[in-house]
Amino acid sequence: MKKKIVLYVLMLLSVAGASAQGDTPNARQARRIFDTAYERVFGQQGSALTYDVNIVGLYKTHGNITFKGKKQRFSDERVDTWNDGKTAYMAFRKKKTVEIHEANSDKKDKYSGKFKFSLDDFDYSIASDPEGLMIKLKQKKGAKGTIKEVKALVAQKTYAPIRLRIKVAFFWTTVKISNFKSGGITDDVFAFPKEKYAKGWKFVDKR
Repeated sequence: MKKKIVLYVLMLLSVAGASAQGDTPNARQARRIFDTAYERVFGQQGSALTYDVNIVGLYKTHGNITFKGKKQRFSDERVDTWNDGKTAYMAFRKKKTVEIHEANSDKKDKYSGKFKFSLDDFDYSIASDPEGLMIKLKQKKGAKGTIKEVKALVAQKTYAPIRLRIKVAFFWTTVKISNFKSGGITDDVFAFPKEKYAKGWKFVDKR
């Protein structure tokens, strides 16, 4: 389960709500800057990033994610995925199996429905940090989401994401972000290269 959390946090943020504002100047500034950073990652221009994950020192992994609207491209040491907005392809290296799913189906993974939440479930605050700006999201009382707290470090001037600390249930996950790019993402990035998997791979259609 730990292997799934960060991927779904990053992906499901893109469908979370982003409208309410806090009622103090600090909260309003925090939400405004967070929304700007959010738009740089999940806006229609698309984005790409490399992440390194550390879950309480017990599990570490890294990978690459590209977003553009409903389209996604993901790669780590275990699987390569392409989602063109209609169909999702998941190529599992060890099993040499490609699973085909509907793009928005929770059947792609049994954990995918467990991390949905709304950005309006949090109180926001912001403070200066030696590396940039630290935005803190703390879950409001009564909110039912799995994510309890987020600490998002963004660049001072561009608001590009640098690091996330995410509290899910009772443990913290640290996500370091590098090679961040916003814009210039072409649709061919999300097209499944079927010819690459023509020999020696099994296709399983789960649509």
